Amino acid sequence: METTTAEGRTIVPARTGRAVRVAAGQRISVSDLDGGQVGDLFAFRADDPSEHLSAGHTRAATSRLFPAVGQDFVTDRRRPILTLVSDTSPGRHDMLIPACDPARYAGLGADPGHPSCAENLRASLAALGLTALATPQPVNVFMRIPVEGDELRWLPASSRPGDAITFRAVVDCVVVLSACPQDLVGINGGHPTRLAIDLT
Repeated sequence: METTTAEGRTIVPARTGRAVRVAAGQRISVSDLDGGQVGDLFAFRADDPSEHLSAGHTRAATSRLFPAVGQDFVTDRRRPILTLVSDTSPGRHDMLIPACDPARYAGLGADPGHPSCAENLRASLAALGLTALATPQPVNVFMRIPVEGDELRWLPASSRPGDAITFRAVVDCVVVLSACPQDLVGINGGHPTRLAIDLT
């Protein structure tokens, strides 16, 4: 499992995950290389990985379903960890849906061993000698889950080849990105593809 600790590009192959160490002030861009691909993004404080980016706490802090450019993503201790810097995609992202996991695929009738974002998170952290006690709810970049009344719709990602969303690290952190392997509902158009992480 590859990890990045300095400036450069990390390719995240379809259905897999990668972890990067990010210094405070660095920018992290997630690019959809082929279009239509969802990425589950997680972030943990480098000095205390038990503190992690929290989708729920971020919604409470911003009063939005997803932060606007210039707003912070906060941790489960309500402290900023990432700032949204720019977004060249259509701007459809999600912070309502949990990471896919083996139980989700079992419920969908998949064969045992189907890749999942939860397992990708564990493997990516393990490559850095880290573990997570639980799977935090991710920031699902490029994921299109509109809220219509009391219902959610699962639509294909509308990101185009080369679209990117960029964050700035507020503190030293570890960021994990999973190129979501979901191929049984339509969020990836039935065909998961690769993503890229660029650190600058």
